[in-house]
Amino acid sequence: MSIRKVVIFQGNQIRRLWNDKEEKWYFSVVDVVAVLTDSTIPRRYWSDLKTKLQKEGSEVYEKIVQLKMVAVDGKNYQTDAADTEVMLRIIQSIPSPNAEPFKLWLARVGYERLEETADPEIAIHRALQTYLQKGYSKEWINQRLKSIEIRKMLTDEWETRGVKEGLEFAILTNEITEAWAGLTTKQYKNLKGLKKENLRDNMTNLELVLNMLAETATTDEGGTIAGNARKEIESKTGKRVISNKNARGLHLLKDK
Repeated sequence: MSIRKVVIFQGNQIRRLWNDKEEKWYFSVVDVVAVLTDSTIPRRYWSDLKTKLQKEGSEVYEKIVQLKMVAVDGKNYQTDAADTEVMLRIIQSIPSPNAEPFKLWLARVGYERLEETADPEIAIHRALQTYLQKGYSKEWINQRLKSIEIRKMLTDEWETRGVKEGLEFAILTNEITEAWAGLTTKQYKNLKGLKKENLRDNMTNLELVLNMLAETATTDEGGTIAGNARKEIESKTGKRVISNKNARGLHLLKDK
């Protein structure tokens, strides 16, 4: 764990830790329970709920981890923590009016996913609307949607060849990125100051084009071809193609 932060929700502090290796936030379960239940003894509430989940055979119980977090006395103590996915599962198990908005949101997201499975075009339209709401320009959005299409074609080919989604996808993506950008995916994200954010959502138009070129060509050669194109552009312009700025720094997002 590398980054310790506290977020404020409804006037209450929720402790969280960033796992740099997994690229995940872990939240203090007790803190979230305290906010959602208004319980004066959130530790007891969580203890009872945890016992209930264990008896029900819920997989959530097995995914709780113990992490050191700063308590009110300023000292670090082991506390139950959960990543975002597990935390949302826990929230579903809490019978509280405060938890209802989260449950409604989860139901809505689930419904939308089912819609997108039946008609993938809906997913593209939602992506377009999301980028517009975030303030990206239409020119950049068109480029980004094209990159999503190309990425999907690449991953479909990987699946046909028996490549497993997850770690194996990440390894191949990392190889392609390093070949064209001269940086691993993690180094690229660190350069832009990113954590959980999507790397492509923080690329310039030129970065997106070269990334698409790398993914359009074969897995073995694509990165090299795009890498050579990058070096030639840099040689002729005298400027680096790879930017250390993220979407906000590149003014891809409008100030609101």
